Amino acid sequence: MNTPSPLASGPEGPDALRPLLDTVLTALDTGARARGGPLPSGGPRAVAARVRAALPDVLPEHGDPDALQHLVHALAEGSADPADPLCAAHLHCPPLAVAVAADLAASALNPSLDSWDQAPAASVLEALVTRALAEEIHPAPATPDALMTTGGTESNQLALLLARETQGTGVRLLHGANAHHSLPRAAWLLGLPDPVTVPAPAGVLDPAALDEALTRLPGPHLVAATAGTTDAGLIDPLPEIAARCAAHGARLHIDAAYGAGLLFSHRHRHRLTGLDAAHTVTLDLHKLGWQPVAAGLLTARDPADLAALHHRADYLNADDDTDAGLPDLLGRSLRTSRRPDVLKIAVTLATLGRHGLGRLVDQVCDLAAGLADLVAHHPGFDLYDRPTLSTVLFRPAHATDTAVAAVRRRLLTDGRAVLGRAHADGRLWLKATLLNPRARPDDLAALLKLVEGNTPG
Repeated sequence: MNTPSPLASGPEGPDALRPLLDTVLTALDTGARARGGPLPSGGPRAVAARVRAALPDVLPEHGDPDALQHLVHALAEGSADPADPLCAAHLHCPPLAVAVAADLAASALNPSLDSWDQAPAASVLEALVTRALAEEIHPAPATPDALMTTGGTESNQLALLLARETQGTGVRLLHGANAHHSLPRAAWLLGLPDPVTVPAPAGVLDPAALDEALTRLPGPHLVAATAGTTDAGLIDPLPEIAARCAAHGARLHIDAAYGAGLLFSHRHRHRLTGLDAAHTVTLDLHKLGWQPVAAGLLTARDPADLAALHHRADYLNADDDTDAGLPDLLGRSLRTSRRPDVLKIAVTLATLGRHGLGRLVDQVCDLAAGLADLVAHHPGFDLYDRPTLSTVLFRPAHATDTAVAAVRRRLLTDGRAVLGRAHADGRLWLKATLLNPRARPDDLAALLKLVEGNTPG
């Protein structure tokens, strides 16, 4: 007779997990050693072959007790490692160990935030943390609220949904040419009028062009500004945009999925002046918050806007249960089952505090400034501009766009460095998004040397 598989929670949970955690940690280590760099070598086909070798049969007739070891090793060997200083392509952060440990607890306990009786403590924790973060963005006398989301895309979709429900189905989105792709996509998904793209010279939304569009187009309007663009980490002129919105009676949403982390920094917080004028704000702590995915939020200055999400399912939030004092969680998301992503955020905020998180933000911003200095003083490279956040755009001097794209792919295929790409000023640039506070100036110099050595002469 087979021994039943142990459970992760309950009295047997800790004893069952301990040896499995040893297996996982060992496999993470051996997989990373086998990878030997920031990215697996060989390109997509080689990675796929190694994964298939570790999983020859997805659903075998009889299970393999060593499957955990084999598959974690394969995943670690075949992963991009955001903790490697030469892995700097995307807004893909190395998560803090304390946040990952909290995520383990969340997975083991497995609360589901669709009814109080599935998540009693987690529902309280979520309410405390979301409202505190909302108050960071919308200070008194506002009494704001916030919702947990899977990230910037879901937050932006919810922002447009709330605008539609408060302003009507004819509300038109106006966004900068620098805006995240999820915004116009959300307008399409929600059946809104075709959005209007406002020019963004030098990478930021032009307030004068916005004013002209608001004057010309019939309302109601929803303006989406950006605090931390994906391509270059730029911040739109938020006070000027807020003033134009107020003058025209337009609703304002700010996508600060990247830039909201500056709120923790005393040195850089001023860059977000004007954020509090928004009706809704997207923030994403699996970027400048060092959380495992997912850790997104949408804040609402007026909590009454969230009433549009109210929904009734008798088995989850019956009227008499709600009247009796059981919290109603179903209107906190468009999702039903939701994991307690708030736990890792709460643990991180409480463990590091504002000072600790602010120091991490300052470190990566300093790294970006240092890389920009290296590029600016190197005759073999062109620098796009000084960094606003932690993103630096650069390219080999005199190289064609084809050569820039080729050097990036060569480094990816060899597994030696992970750089992104961005178009600006009619040219293709290499993008270094620096989210690793443990990186050092020597790492940045090594990155430039790799690019220089792999650029065709």
